[in-house]
Amino acid sequence: MPRTVQPCPGDRATCSLRMVPLAIGDGEDEVEHQAVRALEALDDEELRRVLGELSEAERRALEAHWPAWAHEGQMAPAGSWRTWTMLAGRGFGKTKAGAEWVSAFARGHPDASIALVAATAEEARNVMVEGRSGLLAAARFEEREAMVWEPSRRRLVFASGARAFLYSAANPEGLRGPEHHIAWCDELAKWRSAETAWRNLRLGLRLGERPRALVTTTPRGVAALKAILAEPRTATSGGPTWANPHSSEDFVAAEVAAHGGTRFGRQELEGVLLEDVEGSLWPRELIERSRVTVTGDCHYPRVVVGVDPPASAGGDSCGIVVCGLAGGVGHVLADLSVAGLSPEGWALKVAAAAQAWGADRVVAEKNNGGEMIGTVLRGADVGLPVTLVHAADGKSARAEPVAVLFESGKAKFAGRFPELEEELAGLTYGGGYQGPGRSPDRADAMVWAMTELLVRKHRAEPRITTF
Repeated sequence: MPRTVQPCPGDRATCSLRMVPLAIGDGEDEVEHQAVRALEALDDEELRRVLGELSEAERRALEAHWPAWAHEGQMAPAGSWRTWTMLAGRGFGKTKAGAEWVSAFARGHPDASIALVAATAEEARNVMVEGRSGLLAAARFEEREAMVWEPSRRRLVFASGARAFLYSAANPEGLRGPEHHIAWCDELAKWRSAETAWRNLRLGLRLGERPRALVTTTPRGVAALKAILAEPRTATSGGPTWANPHSSEDFVAAEVAAHGGTRFGRQELEGVLLEDVEGSLWPRELIERSRVTVTGDCHYPRVVVGVDPPASAGGDSCGIVVCGLAGGVGHVLADLSVAGLSPEGWALKVAAAAQAWGADRVVAEKNNGGEMIGTVLRGADVGLPVTLVHAADGKSARAEPVAVLFESGKAKFAGRFPELEEELAGLTYGGGYQGPGRSPDRADAMVWAMTELLVRKHRAEPRITTF
């Protein structure tokens, strides 16, 4: 039966807000949401007055009441789901929603064992626990002193006694054996060994009457995520970046201006899971599988800057991509492509890229004014060899041998290059292009650089002979 709430002095809005402490933990949804409706009906002046009349305890209770602040897509769906997948744009509030869901479960289950899984142990700690929207920040005022965070043991003990353990998806064997009641998986679409890590985690989700997992991620078309979404007991929620009323309007406007209407924008801002283009040379799964982390002490005996000059003097993009060769493997190191510059402007950007990365050669397509690069570099007294190549075949035809290098593990992405990856995903067998923009300038620049490093036959390097 609902608890009887005694009338309180003051107006209706203040009374509704003061019902919140009574509602917390009682499961009285109607009482809980009276505060939200009351707040929404107030103008700024009334809101300041009402909040000013609340006691410190009442303000804390209101701040801690997550349903009062969550926006659509952040609350757990109804039903008997086993996996809740929150696919959303960047800045939507996925981390906050995950932390609140885990915190609420920990309050109600003092004996709970909870798995926190991220791409790396560092991300699990920095984002899921210590982050601005992580579990420590989600703790209520009265819980904070009782919580015990043990970084060396990768363990968080909640005020209730429930325990959460941190895992790295890069070490999927670490998930083999431990048992849990629930799991929170953050940014699963960027996990290495995602399928193995998810399988091991699921086999350990067997405690309690209803073991469940929450997956919060910006969508990418990786096999593991597609398999999860295809499961019959998977529920989904989410939304675009701008659904979060707390996001900076300037940030949202800038990102929409930069990426709106592109495949990258649909994925990273709108939170839409994009299927691979049919016949893509670089399917999403291949791109993710080819990604590596390069340490600072990695040495590249050869570094090449690939350039795809714009077809016109202004407005079009100039693809500028830096690739290096180490241990027989080519690495994409940087995407420094620019748009809207004069020939002298983009050529100077190429010269700066070559100097910054210690490149030994620039490879540029001469079909569209590539000679300008050699002229400007000589004028800058860089003294860097420039190879001007003629594009006799179409872009996709030139890209096919390089795609094979990625398939065989002889070429890798040393980081994330969203705009470049979108163009690569749009190149298809048979010569088609279905990616963003009129032309894959970044992709073509990368193909020229990788071709120079790994495909083109070179004369033998000079050697010192001892007599």
